[in-house]
Amino acid sequence: MGTTRTFGLGPSSGRTRSLAGAMAAAAFALAVVAGAPPACAAADAAGAPVATPTAFEPGSAASPAAPAADTAIKAWLDQPGSLTIAGERVHPAELRRFYALHGFLPVWDSRPQVAQALWHAVLQAGQQGLDPNLFHAAALANPAGLSPIDRDLLLSDAFLAYADALACGAVPIEARSSNEALSPAPVDTVAVVDAAIGAADPAAAIEALAPSTPEYAALRRAYQTYRAIAASGGWPRVDDDDSPAGVRRLQQRLAAEDYLPAGYASGRYDTATTAALRAFQRDHGLGVDGVLGPATISVLNVGADARAQQVAVNLERLRWLPRNLPPDRVWVNTASERLQYFRDNTPIFATRVVVGETDKQTPEFSSTIDSLLFNPPWHVPYSIAKSEILPKLASEPDYLAKHNMVMRSNGSIEQLPGREAALGQLKFEMNDAFDVYLHDTPQKSLFARGARLDSHGCIRVEQPRQLAALLADESVDEIDRRIDLGHTNRRYLPAPVPTFIVYQTAYLGEDGRIAFRHDVYRRDDAIWRHLVPTGQVPLAGQDPPAPRGG
Repeated sequence: MGTTRTFGLGPSSGRTRSLAGAMAAAAFALAVVAGAPPACAAADAAGAPVATPTAFEPGSAASPAAPAADTAIKAWLDQPGSLTIAGERVHPAELRRFYALHGFLPVWDSRPQVAQALWHAVLQAGQQGLDPNLFHAAALANPAGLSPIDRDLLLSDAFLAYADALACGAVPIEARSSNEALSPAPVDTVAVVDAAIGAADPAAAIEALAPSTPEYAALRRAYQTYRAIAASGGWPRVDDDDSPAGVRRLQQRLAAEDYLPAGYASGRYDTATTAALRAFQRDHGLGVDGVLGPATISVLNVGADARAQQVAVNLERLRWLPRNLPPDRVWVNTASERLQYFRDNTPIFATRVVVGETDKQTPEFSSTIDSLLFNPPWHVPYSIAKSEILPKLASEPDYLAKHNMVMRSNGSIEQLPGREAALGQLKFEMNDAFDVYLHDTPQKSLFARGARLDSHGCIRVEQPRQLAALLADESVDEIDRRIDLGHTNRRYLPAPVPTFIVYQTAYLGEDGRIAFRHDVYRRDDAIWRHLVPTGQVPLAGQDPPAPRGG
């Protein structure tokens, strides 16, 4: 296993009838190379052999389709409702556009080498954290009963769907929760697949749609590594056992992810073992004390298969991001409760944040910070006023006065500026559909907590003055001077700063290792269910909640 680990990563509705008439005369079965494994197994590991339909091989192209093929393909695609082939649902709108470019004639029998290259890419979708069976791999590996037209349509749909999954994610936007509002720029995948036909490397033309960032590459490598570990039996379970045998199990477990050298087995809590345990705790958001407490044991015993699934889910999340991230940006990962400010793609500032409670989750979206608001009032959202403030007025008539709040003529409630105001003394003005923004807070003690889920969805920043100074390109003293004016005043930024609020439970840490956080918002399972075509065990069933602490 030592040669395959990559954890120390540098930046670096079934169709019930086939086409009749002339199409039946041209039907043939698609054979698979003798002895080759099924397509779904072929993508399990990089470099594994793939099932190659004989019709893809040079010189094996079938006879030209009968002239009626034009009418048959178009007539089939023009049927109303959902369309399926061999029980596999396809996407008629995209197929219609694709075949319109080719006169509604079959595409792949006359292009066996291109078809083979693209099919090989589909079978290797596992390298992107995607299951090839999302793209008809099983149906096309067992082609008995497929007519030539069925096969051509299914291949086209596989290539188009794979391109779309790489370009903007395998989970359709309409299937995501309302809290998942990130998406890249639209891509015409029909045009991409059509262009790939004439490309020197058709597969590369499709795979170029995936993110090319160091983080995506690192997660891809980690996904393969965790799958390999799981396939080899996983890592040993550890428990609260400080005997030499118990410590050796811990050392073997830490070595499985390269926190210790392979084979390290002193059987003692020596300096190297304590340092490795502290590094593991840091990468998993635990209390960093080098002590093998219950929380650390729980996280150590999460299986390699569950980690592979977690990485696959977060590869999907990366496909929801713009392909060219702005070099200067604010980046908030609500899963790690941490904010970073990037300048020229380099993180130059980081701070802890408080994010939404589990029933008031901070959403995933992008926006811009346009200005700073010093000594901001808080216009209490109606939902908060109705559920939390108005019910208290009957028993506490002076509640508003005690909290420096006033009720406006329209019935809304506003908290006036001040040191104890909910927004603190500084607000980062953003414009988004969620009315979520970054701000200061008088509750500084919250930042010392291991779990910082305590807001109604907005993001409280531990070091707001330092962040404001960087965004405004001013000194912290100047930020303080604007606050000390005592009244509400605004400072527009030299240029709007792109801001991304993400939820990454597996990501590339600053030290080049893959870091993990617990799925406190329970969003991973829904994504995973879209990434597997059959009912596999969800992440929550394999990864129980881990308590915070050492």
